[in-house]
Amino acid sequence: MSLKDSLLAFVIVAIWGFNFIVIAWGLAHMPPLMMGAGRFLFVGVIGCLLVKRPNIKLRWLALYALTLCFGQFALLFCAIAFGMPAGLASLVLQSQALFTIVLSALLLSEAIKPAQLLAMLVAGAGLTIIGLSEQATQMTAIGFALTIASAALWGSGNVINRKINQAGYLANAHSSSGSRAPSLRNNPGLGLVVWSSWFALIPFAVASLLFEGSEAIVASLAQFNLTGFGVLLYLSVCASMLGYSLWSYLLTRYPAGQVAPLTLAVPVVGLLCAMVFLNEQVTSGQWLGIVVVMFGLVINMKGERLAQLFKLKVSRNAKG
Repeated sequence: MSLKDSLLAFVIVAIWGFNFIVIAWGLAHMPPLMMGAGRFLFVGVIGCLLVKRPNIKLRWLALYALTLCFGQFALLFCAIAFGMPAGLASLVLQSQALFTIVLSALLLSEAIKPAQLLAMLVAGAGLTIIGLSEQATQMTAIGFALTIASAALWGSGNVINRKINQAGYLANAHSSSGSRAPSLRNNPGLGLVVWSSWFALIPFAVASLLFEGSEAIVASLAQFNLTGFGVLLYLSVCASMLGYSLWSYLLTRYPAGQVAPLTLAVPVVGLLCAMVFLNEQVTSGQWLGIVVVMFGLVINMKGERLAQLFKLKVSRNAKG
């Protein structure tokens, strides 16, 4: 992965890590499923004014939205509602990287490289250390199961994203602009995020009405203020439009199994942001986990290159 793309990956991690802080602020002003509906309403309304509809069949837009957008977040919200601690959920959710690697191998015939396996083991060990630290709390079996299901749908969405590119839709859009980056209006990755949001909005609205009730929705709308507006603006413009368009861009340039483990750093950023903005403390065990996770990310991004340099050095020493 190039230096520029590595920096873009860390921008995504920062946006999504801080996203948990914004969600915590937002839940004080509106129910979770209603917040999800508002998020994708903002994405659709704002994005459609700026971004051209991509040359992607409606079934691909629907599959992308129902897995990565609605399915992932709806199950995650339900998991937290049924007893999954929010902080621990942010860690367990990163098992999406494993689902992505496995599904990519099964459905896309992408080879699993040794560096990816090692990175997953190292970063997974780091997440385990964080999850088992002093601040970890009890979780319910159904909450854990729903979080795993949410991660599986995120992984499925990653594979669908990759499949869309392999089918030629995003690839054709990129090639039409030559070596230059696509303009905002003709950005295929952003177009995928924006125009698929309408397919996520409808099930979110229906789920909110069924499970949260019209009274809670009306009460939240009556008390809607600038804080709620700012939350929805961040969730839509930063976390959805910017974050997922950059994510889509990376998936068009690299195998899904190489990109997916980058999200393992999201809980690390979330912990650090919680210290600053929510006055939460990071234990020594969590700091150890943070270091291990970051080491795993270095292996994922630079492992093959370092292995090649090591082999080259050994070969030169043998000849010398």
